[in-house]
Amino acid sequence: MSITAERKQQLIIEYARTTGDTGSPEVQVAILSERIANLTGHFKTHAKDNHSRRGLLLMISQRRRLLDYVRRVDGERYAQLIQRLGLRR
Repeated sequence: MSITAERKQQLIIEYARTTGDTGSPEVQVAILSERIANLTGHFKTHAKDNHSRRGLLLMISQRRRLLDYVRRVDGERYAQLIQRLGLRR
């Protein structure tokens, strides 16, 4: 369900704004999106796993707040981010 350290490093490198950037909203949203995708697949086989479903909803809420922040600060960055991640909205 969680992402591997290698995959997380790939996401950090791909979405970092500068070298060594691990905490920008873009990186955080990318990591959360990967975790959300993994958990969504998990629910295809474990439909009654309500404990993990709560964690999924918390992750979705956190990603939404981060995306709202990016949109509020810089609309162009927001548009690029959702386009790169393939998020609809």
